[in-house]
Amino acid sequence: MRFRASRLCLLPGLLLITLTSATTLLGQVTRQSPSPQEQRTARYIESVRQQPSLLLAVLRAMPKGGDLHNHLFGAIYAESFIDYAAADGLCVDRITSQLIVGRCEPCDKYTNKPAVKCAYADHVLYNSMLDAYSMRNWSHGEESGHDHFFASFDKFGPATAGRIGDMLAEAASRAAADHLQYLELMHTADGMNAAALGAKNGWNSDFATLRQQFLDGGLRDIVASTRQTLDADEKRRAELLHCETPQADAGCGVTTRYLYQVLRGLPKEQVFAQILLGFELAKADPRFVGLNLVMPEDWYVPMHDFPLHMKMLGFLREQYPGVHLSLHAGELAMGLVPPEGLRFHIRDSIEIAHAERIGHGVDVTREDNAVGLLKEMAEKNVLVEICLTSNDVILGVKGAQHPLHAYRKYGVPVALATDDEGVSRADMTAEYVRAVEDQGLTYGELKAMARNSLEHSFLSGKSLWANGKSFQRASGCGKDAASAAHISAGCEAFLKQNEKAATQWQLERAFSEFEKSF
Repeated sequence: MRFRASRLCLLPGLLLITLTSATTLLGQVTRQSPSPQEQRTARYIESVRQQPSLLLAVLRAMPKGGDLHNHLFGAIYAESFIDYAAADGLCVDRITSQLIVGRCEPCDKYTNKPAVKCAYADHVLYNSMLDAYSMRNWSHGEESGHDHFFASFDKFGPATAGRIGDMLAEAASRAAADHLQYLELMHTADGMNAAALGAKNGWNSDFATLRQQFLDGGLRDIVASTRQTLDADEKRRAELLHCETPQADAGCGVTTRYLYQVLRGLPKEQVFAQILLGFELAKADPRFVGLNLVMPEDWYVPMHDFPLHMKMLGFLREQYPGVHLSLHAGELAMGLVPPEGLRFHIRDSIEIAHAERIGHGVDVTREDNAVGLLKEMAEKNVLVEICLTSNDVILGVKGAQHPLHAYRKYGVPVALATDDEGVSRADMTAEYVRAVEDQGLTYGELKAMARNSLEHSFLSGKSLWANGKSFQRASGCGKDAASAAHISAGCEAFLKQNEKAATQWQLERAFSEFEKSF
């Protein structure tokens, strides 16, 4: 049931109960009463719950931890793609807004394939491109939100060539402006070379033999070239953000890691090759912290080959036990696929592929033995990456129909994520606003979700928390105050040795500063 503002009480005593029970509902057990600063912050947020502009302002300033579900290509705003395309001499189909590599026609409103740069002086063309490359101005009509959303990627795709460094810079800068400390970007970083190797090699139902064929057939070279390409792309990002200079953009301070992005709509031999590359990259390069499978879950190949993909992942996880896995699963709704297609994707992702996190998980209550699955997820500490805006515009699932409260009720850890903020025309602040306005969450609950995002990140090293459910500090920094100007030598050493703990400490310090303003 959706929370209503009239049910929220601002009396200090009851508010304390609200804050304490809030973290319990999120699968946390509060170790102590909220601090006076946290209580004041919570009271202020409750006081502006019905004032959207003030609520937006305070939630924009709130520290948010990590964005664990963020597709690099979908994170970029359409305006940037138009700029890339214009600078690189691309053309555009005036009717479909499809970008084209080739010879362009003159800047004339009667030509069909003008240069993209023509759009700067043609507001009709420019606006039509913005709308085609994003959900801007989309409304129910000729096409569904689902179809419009996914069609946008092919249209702006040519603009991404040679622009990965630029895109990384934009993603990091926007994350910093949104008060995020960490990004896990889904990125097919090899430029589809593994898929090409898969097509060349062909299929073999014996996974062990197929793996060796790919490794012997050039996959190791693809690992090396992908790492070199990422070196160049990150160098370009640093240049654009002016990192290590007095003019450094705040995005330089956002810790960024990558999930290798497998296109599950491809033929099975190409999917296996990409999955294998993801495991090999994570083994070879600490910047790749895991992998994920993408493309619409309801399309024919992802639906038909889903059991096969889970078996691939289950086999390869045994070969690479230290590699992390987050999976899109349950990004489905009734009517999008037949009912039987809603009954097993999340469970199989956890039990067969051994996913540590689930992206979306919207259809969880339509799975067989849904309550049992929720209890299993809580027991196994499987986090769900909640994408409220995406679930609304793509699936039409929002408000009381969204399973967020079902996850919370059974103690499944959750964290908010943007999914594709550029295409959706949103950001992490928008997700937090939706969480308050659409889902009725409190400040205490939002804070726990931000902490969850880093606790369940795939960053290396030990956690700041001895218990990730109760948020009790590990002994390394157990007696240090986040608000203190200096920390003990023991805590400093602990943070230097553990990247995850260091990023979590950064969030705790940001919370301390944020709450002081109230």
